[in-house]
Amino acid sequence: MDISNRYIASDKLKDLISDNCRLLMVLNRFGISLGFGEKTVKEGCESHGVDVATFLAVANFIGKGDREIEGISLASLISYLKQAHVYFLDYVLPMIRRRLIEAIDCSGSDEVAFLILRFYDEYVVEVRRHMEYENRKVFTYVEALLRGEKDSRYSITLFAEKHNNMDKKLKELKDIIVRYYPEQSNDLLTSVLFDIINCEQDLSQHCEVEDYIFVPAVKKLENSDSLKDVDNSYEAAGEEKAENDPLRVLSQREREIVECVACGMSNKQIAEKLFLSIHTVTTHRRNICSKLQIHTPAGITIFAIAHKLVKIQDIKLPNRY
Repeated sequence: MDISNRYIASDKLKDLISDNCRLLMVLNRFGISLGFGEKTVKEGCESHGVDVATFLAVANFIGKGDREIEGISLASLISYLKQAHVYFLDYVLPMIRRRLIEAIDCSGSDEVAFLILRFYDEYVVEVRRHMEYENRKVFTYVEALLRGEKDSRYSITLFAEKHNNMDKKLKELKDIIVRYYPEQSNDLLTSVLFDIINCEQDLSQHCEVEDYIFVPAVKKLENSDSLKDVDNSYEAAGEEKAENDPLRVLSQREREIVECVACGMSNKQIAEKLFLSIHTVTTHRRNICSKLQIHTPAGITIFAIAHKLVKIQDIKLPNRY
């Protein structure tokens, strides 16, 4: 196989894996099991009920950077994307958390370790919310399109405009570990960092498949003359924005107090800075804890970092060196 060319149906599956090991994940998410011997792409796909054109479109995008969407099956692509969500939410993210707990001191005595774990948990919640929205809203909308039904109040453009790469916070988590975790010989932590890096790259490619394969294919379907307008009670774009904005529950004053707490300020210092009474600050903090369901300063600090209310360098961490 000439690796400078696109993968084709007559190529052997084992040669694709030799060319790019990341295509193992493509096989897995299309439900193509290992042990395929000398089977070609066409034979492997047909034996597992996978659309050949769709498999090749994803494999060529990941392996060659090709963005060809002609002839793909959106039903098959949605199945692939859903399986990727299962992999991230049910396997790799929980696995990284377990290994992270083993690698850092989570006994409660290490403030930095606690912050790292809380930051990671906040990140996983965000990823879950993102993927569950796609499963529930976006894929349901496209499946209706495949039945010939189009909701005039929604379009894939609304999704694409707000679609964000979920790998960014993993990069920030790496930065926190490298810059702030106490220096020590820790092979397990180094290994976890490699897991995080691999997950970051995998998530990035997953989002790119959605941006450059899925979204263009859906736009093409939306422009089909065979669709009819229907009212399927999809929520408007405003709900999507609200769903993806955890800060919406906080008032402007509460956000200011969250920033102060994250920067290590006491109630008295917050009151002086914001020209409030200590009683008012205490009331605001109680309301913040109730709204966010976060009840410790460390938890509020993680929330503030995760949602970019403060920068990492503004956080006062205890000196453990």
